[in-house]
Amino acid sequence: MGSSSADEVVAICRDLMRFDTSNYGDDSGPGERAAAEHVAGLLTDVGLDVELIEPRPGRMTVIARWASSVSGRPALLVHAHTDVVPADEALWRFPPFAGEIADGYLWGRGAVDMKYFAAQVLAVVRARVRARRPPARDVVLAFVADEENGGRLGARWLVDHRPDLFEGCTDAIGEVGGFSATMPSGRRLYLVETAEKGVVWVRVTARGVAGHGSMLNTSNSIVALAEILHRIGVHQFPIQLTPTTRQFFDVLSAELGRDFQRRDPDALLDAIAPLKRIVGASLRQIVSPTLVRAGNKTNVIPSEASVELDCPFPAGPRGRAGRLGREVSRPGRDL
Repeated sequence: MGSSSADEVVAICRDLMRFDTSNYGDDSGPGERAAAEHVAGLLTDVGLDVELIEPRPGRMTVIARWASSVSGRPALLVHAHTDVVPADEALWRFPPFAGEIADGYLWGRGAVDMKYFAAQVLAVVRARVRARRPPARDVVLAFVADEENGGRLGARWLVDHRPDLFEGCTDAIGEVGGFSATMPSGRRLYLVETAEKGVVWVRVTARGVAGHGSMLNTSNSIVALAEILHRIGVHQFPIQLTPTTRQFFDVLSAELGRDFQRRDPDALLDAIAPLKRIVGASLRQIVSPTLVRAGNKTNVIPSEASVELDCPFPAGPRGRAGRLGREVSRPGRDL
């Protein structure tokens, strides 16, 4: 891209960030419609036909097929999501939906996850269409809703109800695509995703005896829940290697001239620092407390307290949910 296209990436990303598309997981948010209509306008502006899909009011996805100059080749899917997780403005240096540029950076919710990528795709497509440079294969462009809550009103809905939109697609580029790390030899390492982690959402509820806060209470539900959270916080699940992660470490070991130690993968992962968190997270089940609920008054001990847990587990035939995941098979079930 030339400098004008690079400038357009910043402008598009800034505009997208100014649409509050917070996904609270219960349809109470503003939805993606305004951002989706903006994306659609950027595509129709250069002559592409778009389809707007809205399974529920406000929850809108944009689909376009960018035609190839060559027939007979399989199509490529390029996808991004326009929703974002909620932001607490009090914790931000700049308002999260203002799209401020300062210190050489663009600040705001979506700058990383993932309106930046949507902006890059839009700028590249617009520049190539204007230059009359069609792709070598059909490219299906998808800017989907609801990614931050499982995709039931976005990607999942499209797969279930409109698979025709992806006809001919054999490959896809999406979130995290393009991450790389430079080896000590100078060679660059690129990752190819072979599977997604599975996920179980769990609600754990501790029950006790309600009472006044001024009295001793050995059955305080919050204290019981705190003990559970501590045990979760200090527990580490074992490494689980799928065939493809095993292959990844074999290649990395050969490149670095170091042996892979299953009990200490960090020895190798430290050499690919930009990718360490991503690769490391794929090696074991994770249980993250994310939402705690208890009580309604400072001087009243509640009869129950609950926490919701996000429990991603490794993909593949050897990637199974750990004990907590096996005990609970459906989201929202109380233990």
